Amino acid sequence: MAIETIIVEGMSCQHCVKAVTGAVQALSGIHSVEVSLEKKEVKVDFDPSKTLLQAIKDQIEEEGYTVKS
Repeated sequence: MAIETIIVEGMSCQHCVKAVTGAVQALSGIHSVEVSLEKKEVKVDFDPSKTLLQAIKDQIEEEGYTVKS
């Protein structure tokens, strides 16, 4: 298991939380997703043998948000 915190810009409401959470959870090997609008963070607990961190970042960007880290 790995836990990564990704800085994401452009999230402002509960719709954004649902969009990001749903997009990331659609990937294989995701155990949990926590989105903080206040901190502009997405914390992901995942299995790196099933999903790469870059794939998670790409999925967030496909939803229209900007990944900063």
